[in-house]
Amino acid sequence: MLSDTVYVLFNILKMFDYIEEILSTLKKNKLRAVMTGFSVAWGIFMLIILLGSGNGLQNGMEFNFRNIAKNAIQIWPGRTSENFEGLGKGRSVQFTNEDYDLMKRELSGIDDISGRLYLWSDVAITFEKQYANYTVTCVMPEFINIRLMDIVKGRFINHMDIKENRKVIVLSQTIVDMLFKETEPLGEYVKVGGIYFQVVGVLSNPTDKNSKDAILPLSTGQRVFNGANRLSNLALTTTSTTVEANKQIEEEIRGFLAKRHRFSTTDQEAIYVWNTLESFKQAQGVFAGIRMFVWVIGIMTIIAGIVGVSNIMIILVKERTKEIGIRKAIGATPWSVVLLVLSESLFITAVAGLVGMLFGMGILHIASTVLTNVAATNETIRFIFYNPSANFGVAISATVLLVVAGLLAGFIPARKAAGIKPIEALHDE
Repeated sequence: MLSDTVYVLFNILKMFDYIEEILSTLKKNKLRAVMTGFSVAWGIFMLIILLGSGNGLQNGMEFNFRNIAKNAIQIWPGRTSENFEGLGKGRSVQFTNEDYDLMKRELSGIDDISGRLYLWSDVAITFEKQYANYTVTCVMPEFINIRLMDIVKGRFINHMDIKENRKVIVLSQTIVDMLFKETEPLGEYVKVGGIYFQVVGVLSNPTDKNSKDAILPLSTGQRVFNGANRLSNLALTTTSTTVEANKQIEEEIRGFLAKRHRFSTTDQEAIYVWNTLESFKQAQGVFAGIRMFVWVIGIMTIIAGIVGVSNIMIILVKERTKEIGIRKAIGATPWSVVLLVLSESLFITAVAGLVGMLFGMGILHIASTVLTNVAATNETIRFIFYNPSANFGVAISATVLLVVAGLLAGFIPARKAAGIKPIEALHDE
């Protein structure tokens, strides 16, 4: 037991001797060692900053899609721009309930679908003496699975509301705060365009806390506000998970509507389609390219630092030729010489890499905290650049890779040092 303790203490003291010797060697070339260490630290620092910045941009892009299903397709009617089957161009396309019914019944690949009717803008919504003007939207119950919203209180529009033409309304939290103040909104009645509707739910938009949404059952809105059977647009989600399959469903929808409303399938102005999955995948592809570019730049910067480590090791070996010759003359093994040179290379890369990683992660943390505080009062920042962060595992992996590369960089001069012959070294000028 005592011998084991002595052995451990001996190794600890030996390790301290190694460190002291490394520091002593580097002190003789302070400027060169500092500049080499700085280039290594700068490389890992820039890699982490670039990765964090790329993630911040991607988070901002993905935040734009938070309030709509990733596999959604939205269709708006337009005007024909081509003559078709004897009909002139310039005709308005008008969606109706029949379009909704037939698409739901006849087309495959559709998961949820909802018609949507926009009432005239700036509809007066009144509660007691409080009132304000908002845009009111009439939808089907499935709409909440297409445009993602959080139900804060109560419920969303349901199928009984549609079937019985109930005069119910769902309001956003912003409208509730403005109209009801301290009053509990659920069960209360508000006037919409002079007609009473009962508040059955309160919702929040995940991408815009200040959104002002007032939502009615589609059947009620059409009947009460003379919408007849007209629809402003159609929104749906698909069962597909790939862009190709989603695009195929989009083409089938375009062909179906072209046949019903008699316009050419090549007429891009007759209807306007937004395929969310296609847009989302395209954006992801752009950021995948950005991430690859970031990695290439970061790795090239690190390589520049590693080359600097290799150069300083070569210079150190040359300057310590006599010392290494004396070591070998008094019995130092080639392995001990290799270990000496590699330990210096390892020390520079490990310390510099750790410093660069800590500074990079620290800068990203500060930036993320500042942006979070700014977003609390101005959510616009979330749509552009938000939560710039680098995965800690990636940062550690990059640092370990840097250390390994540092060892490899020091191996060539280490082998050269191990091959020095004592007699030649002692005669070296």
